[in-house]
Amino acid sequence: MITSGGSALWRDQRFVLLVSARTISVLGNGFARVALAFAVLALPGASPGKLSLVLACQALPQLAFVLLGGVIADRMSRSRLMVIADGVGALAYAGLAAMALSAYAPLAGMCALAVIAGLASALFAPAMDGVVPLVVPADRLQQANGFLRMSTNACLFLGLALSGVVVAWVGAGWALALNAVSFVVSSLLTARLRLPARPVRTSSVLADLREGWQEFASRQWLWVVVVQCTAVVSVFSATLGVLGPLAAQQHLGGARSWSVIVAAQALGAIAGAGMAVRVRVSRPILVAVVATFPAALPMVFLSISAPVWLIAAVMFCAGVASDVFNVLWASTLQREIPEQVLSRVSSYDLFGSLAFAPLGLLAAGPVAQGVGSGTALAGCAAVVVLATIAALASPQVRALRRSASQLQASAATSDQAGKEATR
Repeated sequence: MITSGGSALWRDQRFVLLVSARTISVLGNGFARVALAFAVLALPGASPGKLSLVLACQALPQLAFVLLGGVIADRMSRSRLMVIADGVGALAYAGLAAMALSAYAPLAGMCALAVIAGLASALFAPAMDGVVPLVVPADRLQQANGFLRMSTNACLFLGLALSGVVVAWVGAGWALALNAVSFVVSSLLTARLRLPARPVRTSSVLADLREGWQEFASRQWLWVVVVQCTAVVSVFSATLGVLGPLAAQQHLGGARSWSVIVAAQALGAIAGAGMAVRVRVSRPILVAVVATFPAALPMVFLSISAPVWLIAAVMFCAGVASDVFNVLWASTLQREIPEQVLSRVSSYDLFGSLAFAPLGLLAAGPVAQGVGSGTALAGCAAVVVLATIAALASPQVRALRRSASQLQASAATSDQAGKEATR
């Protein structure tokens, strides 16, 4: 049992296993983001269109099957489902690595394996969201989520930073193989959690989906913020994926400047997770929504071609704010949603938040071509501001409070947890 004090989280074997599994898996995914792109582009007859198709085959199943993933996670041991998902991901990336290394990689085969990798992510994410409150006491959820975000953000940053070197040194195929190995290690660590099986359910999948939807829709603060995130994530994806690189190419000196800006955002996310470990607020959803406003700043400064150092600075601030939001949001869901439906509600959250991200990416190029990248970026900033103001109009967003006992219990541990985060 975890003792008092934030450092006790690091003495709890199950929490350490969970953090270790996630950081290793995320480090591998950092390699895979770059390695998969270069593996496809290195194939005979490769083209940007083929790369887009493979990446779309990976992304769409994540959206299409995430609701089913939530149902399954509420029906079986969540740690077991995570092990299965990691195993499926390992097989998919091992197959992609074998194709890249053998230079025999038919497009249909690459797309099929990308679909399997996306399916693994759809199964994993809702289960992961529901595992944390089974491992960590309620009064330490915020600290635990903060530590998890710090670890995974740092490993993602490290993976992205080293991926280019690894791909150049050993090739994209071996980098994909390393990601497959990271999935295997993650599954072995997660298997040691040994969380109990779920109570047997006799209801249908559709009935489970309806129950999850009722829990989701009955909480105004929940669906209002998800609608807000639908808009914010779509324009932020367009900024990071298309409009930002385009503005950097046109006005800021190209890829090197953009890499500095993106790195600043990643470092800000690490710092934001550390800050969230210390934060104690009585209205977590209100603070989380307000923390969305800084996401508009990089779009504004990119739109006016501000100096790179200034854009990097506001991107760092946006990264800090984004992970304060993420930690407060995840912790509130884990406290407020009944444990037996948590994964299904989380899957609706994921589905809604990501629903328009592909559309934002698809629309960004034509819009920028029609009105210019600066105007398009300014429009994205306006969407962030308006969506956030609209979310703040919800009475439940402004009023939802943590109970006095929750605040008191959190206060008793967060100072020590902050010291551990600083270390």
